Amino acid sequence: MTSTFIKLPNRLSIIARQMLNLKDINLKMSQRASFSSVNNMDEEVLFDAVGSARIISLNRVKALNSLNLNMVEKIMSSMQTWVAPGSNVSMIIIKGSGEKAFCAGGDIKAATEEGKKDPSSLKSTHFFRREYMLNHLIGTCPLPYVALIDGITMGGGVGLSVHAPFRVATEKTLFAMPETAIGLFPDVGGSHFLSRLEGSIGLYLALTGCRLKGEDVHRAGIASHYITHENGLYERMQADLLTLSNPTRDSINELLDSFHKQSCTKSPYSLAPHLPKINEVFSLPTLEQIYAALESDDSEWSSKTLNTLKKMSPTSMKITMEQLKRGKTMNLAECLKMELRMCRTIMLNKDFYEGVRAVLIDKDHQPLWRPNSIEETSDEYVQTYFEPIPEGKELEIKS
Repeated sequence: MTSTFIKLPNRLSIIARQMLNLKDINLKMSQRASFSSVNNMDEEVLFDAVGSARIISLNRVKALNSLNLNMVEKIMSSMQTWVAPGSNVSMIIIKGSGEKAFCAGGDIKAATEEGKKDPSSLKSTHFFRREYMLNHLIGTCPLPYVALIDGITMGGGVGLSVHAPFRVATEKTLFAMPETAIGLFPDVGGSHFLSRLEGSIGLYLALTGCRLKGEDVHRAGIASHYITHENGLYERMQADLLTLSNPTRDSINELLDSFHKQSCTKSPYSLAPHLPKINEVFSLPTLEQIYAALESDDSEWSSKTLNTLKKMSPTSMKITMEQLKRGKTMNLAECLKMELRMCRTIMLNKDFYEGVRAVLIDKDHQPLWRPNSIEETSDEYVQTYFEPIPEGKELEIKS
């Protein structure tokens, strides 16, 4: 699949404004890219070039840049070309168009519509299969890959960023993995990155869908850097990235570190008061024990956390616990293969369809989970989500 590029105008100051909304970027004439294209701002994903750098712009602004299959295929095709032998590409930058979102998630409603037609077919999990392949490509990309997560970053948007070496949050960043609320689980490699966060933060975020904002996204270990828009720091960082004569992981890291140090504040970490309790409670081996620990504690935090968990799909929470337990010892490819197995069973059961109906379609927020309690969700039932799937339907990516 070919990429759609935007043709660069002659004056470099105009390039900067059109492509990154930057000002005062002084690029040498030799850094200009030479390519031709059709200027089509209606494309769902845009691809730009500045010198040897390539810029991916998610461009479904009205849909908060939510990721669909067409976008997955175009990004994957372009990246495969850029990393191929003989390519002169030295760096990949991904960002979101508009003021609100990097990427608010995957096109979940479309996935459920496909699943309703024939939940046992390959088509029912095709979007997830291709998305996970892209996640793996990002996580193993030999080129420096910089994700500018400036705005809402959830679900599929996390998959486009979290496996990269450079993940730049701003004060506008809003992170969450809210999948247990719709009968799914934190996929896109969630079993890999969440299980590696410090203490029990990963399981806490996975089960509750807790939202983190701004600098807290870096403090939790999800973003590699935090760079504020104040005093034009974020805009200057982007400009300096594009003027690196030979962008390497070391030079990019050094540049981002310098802006990060100028951006960090002494504002309190929102999770700090609760970390001891998070690590104590969410290190317990079963969901029943987590419930019991929260019920026995009379703090406001425990009460709110328990009420949040009781709204989630019991099946989603139990398979998420098992997912993160297994993922802790797996590499990214193994995690994604496991997650596709989980997806297949998800598509064969009811909670995902019901969760999407309740949260995204009817928006009554009254899902009827089946089973509807953690006590009814047996360990034997949970294990069915991790069984191998028929030959030819497994996720085939190299470890």
